[in-house]
Amino acid sequence: MAWNAPSRERRVLRAGHSSIAVTLPKPWAEAMNLHPGDLIVFDQNDDGTLYLKPAPVPGAVVEGVPFLVQARSFDTPGVLHRLIVGAYRVGHDSIEIRSDLPLAPERLEELLEAARGLLGVSVVAQESNRVVLQNFIDPSKYGLPQLVQRMKMILVAFLEEMEEVLRRHGKSRRVANLDEEANKVLALLVRQLFLASRDWSLARRIGSPDPRQLLEWRVVVHALEELSTLFGEALTVLNEGVPPKSDTAAEELAAYVPELKTQLKGVVDALMHPSLDSACGAYHAGGLLGDTTLTPVTRRTPVPRGAARPATVLLQRGAACLSLLAEVAIDRAVALGNETVMVEAA
Repeated sequence: MAWNAPSRERRVLRAGHSSIAVTLPKPWAEAMNLHPGDLIVFDQNDDGTLYLKPAPVPGAVVEGVPFLVQARSFDTPGVLHRLIVGAYRVGHDSIEIRSDLPLAPERLEELLEAARGLLGVSVVAQESNRVVLQNFIDPSKYGLPQLVQRMKMILVAFLEEMEEVLRRHGKSRRVANLDEEANKVLALLVRQLFLASRDWSLARRIGSPDPRQLLEWRVVVHALEELSTLFGEALTVLNEGVPPKSDTAAEELAAYVPELKTQLKGVVDALMHPSLDSACGAYHAGGLLGDTTLTPVTRRTPVPRGAARPATVLLQRGAACLSLLAEVAIDRAVALGNETVMVEAA
């Protein structure tokens, strides 16, 4: 346990005439937001160990109870999709949709599409005005580092597709598949964070031994969401207006994408394996990438027929996201407190 405490041992104390008690580690109690008078629940394992966690707060997800959405009708496009995604992201395993009027075919298809876009979700009951979806994923099987590494692979694939578009001057056929895969992993990442914030034991099992690290993970996931959006938009823009061979901006972009890909890999590796040396290296490389000079756009600059310019703007915003992640990597390395880095004077 990483509580920076001098010892994991606790002395048993007398409490009243016939009871005994033991104190809780202060850092753990603070991380769980526990105060005198709060309730905790415990389970006894077969080996005699006790499992403790704060009692559920009012309004928390109750296991086994479906999240019910009921309305007279669902007419607005997109509402059902967002409701299902939102219920999944905050940790509901069972989602039930009820409508007083039969669901229109397009709304039913929207609902089924939402289910197909979420890892582990299947339709287990379907009637004209009632649909039940069930999640079958065991959250303890999906670690946060594992999912972040998966997102890195997807983001790298986005950049490699851009390289192919610029090299072949032809369209990519993987835009939709990459977008769908990224959305699935991101939704599961957010879900894992919500579940871990309510279950300290789960947080430890999926890669966050200190609950206070969950805020750090949330920053990482938010940046990954932004990167996925920017890279997806950039690839779509290039697909819609494949740059011609004579486009100077496209040549500059073709040289910029491999540098961005290298920086992405370095930053994620520094995040997953905290080290001051690698984190500072990633931060320095990000600064150099941000200083990369591309041909400026002015009123007199001829507007190219391709889409390299807007794609470049999107990728430069992505580089800024990577700089944020590099800062988080330094924070994580510094938090370990077991390294010294020598920084050369300017």
